[in-house]
Amino acid sequence: MGAHIHRLTQTPDDRIVWFELKKGGRAFFLVVALTGRSANVFILDAQTTVLRSLKPSRQPAGQPFTLAPCPCGDGMPPETFSFMNDDSEKSFPVSERIEASHAASELNQSLEDQRQRQITHLRKHVKQLQRRATKLTQDFEKVEVYREYARYGELLKSRVSDLGKGQKHITVVDYFADGLPEITLPLNPEKDGPQNLKDYFAKHGKFTGAQKNLLPRLDRVKAELTQSQQALRALESGSMTDLSERKIEQEIAQPMPGRMAHESQRSKPKRQQAVPYREFSSQEKYPILVGKTAKDNDAVTFKISKPGDLWLHARGVPGSHVVVRLDKKQQVPPETLKDAATLALFYSDLRKSGKGEVIYTLRKNVRKPKGTKPGSVTVTQEKNLWVFVDQARLDRLKESGCS
Repeated sequence: MGAHIHRLTQTPDDRIVWFELKKGGRAFFLVVALTGRSANVFILDAQTTVLRSLKPSRQPAGQPFTLAPCPCGDGMPPETFSFMNDDSEKSFPVSERIEASHAASELNQSLEDQRQRQITHLRKHVKQLQRRATKLTQDFEKVEVYREYARYGELLKSRVSDLGKGQKHITVVDYFADGLPEITLPLNPEKDGPQNLKDYFAKHGKFTGAQKNLLPRLDRVKAELTQSQQALRALESGSMTDLSERKIEQEIAQPMPGRMAHESQRSKPKRQQAVPYREFSSQEKYPILVGKTAKDNDAVTFKISKPGDLWLHARGVPGSHVVVRLDKKQQVPPETLKDAATLALFYSDLRKSGKGEVIYTLRKNVRKPKGTKPGSVTVTQEKNLWVFVDQARLDRLKESGCS
């Protein structure tokens, strides 16, 4: 029809709505009568003569409309709405107003949806940080018992020549304490004096390593946890500003879950193919690959590594295949070998004991017999390395690692 709505009004105390339409100087009425079974829609001319109706009724075309008097005119009731004020020059003022209203509603709903997604994600992030803080605290508590072991080692030096295998403890004078009291130090009966002395200083090294590496990590996690908890409370109370929300999104490492409003509900993000290994960097910056599963071990050893790479595995127990990436005919540095052996031990069934034997050889000396289970191999020309898991070394490797 191409007309635009000039005014809108309702018949008082009745469910009849009048739309005054105008087109090219001519006036029409669109009447919507929601009157029970006789509900109908009518098109009337300026004199309220029925021109057309949606369905046959008692108001035939060409007859005056008698269902209700026209409320339009100079004496319109206060319920009348005019759309020709400032919008008279617009082509479709009603449509624009409706669209603006819906746009505002959609915007508010979109912002609320975004807020709820952020709340959900922040709650998950807070729980992850809490678990991480708890784990770091427990790890530090395990080595904090070694705080005084350097002092004990110094005291043991004067008696190391008196020690032999089979002794479970020794009583020494504590020259560092007032009154020179005697203290009893536990010993490993399977080791002699020099070995026990070395153990005391090694355990104190674990404590100092944890102080240097674990405590700063714990402080960072606690600071991030406090910030995330504050942001979560602000979001839940509705006091978070848009700027702050964007800042929180940037600070949280994991992406926001859910789709944006403009994305198709049917579209699904492509899943990234997971790599079959964890990657770490040695002290000399050599890449170290650690297989995740038995099937992944085969992939790391026979598909990813090269014949000249170094291959490691904990002896006699299930565990990850570990590969150090080397250039052709390159020798592995001693610290890199210790780093890789530490990872081979840590990602094996010897993890809880914290010590054990690791074999290593070039990858070209590793074979997989036909029909064997995933991860099963035969090894030739291997060498052995006895490994104690050094917590400071392990923490440094974990800091360098990515899954």
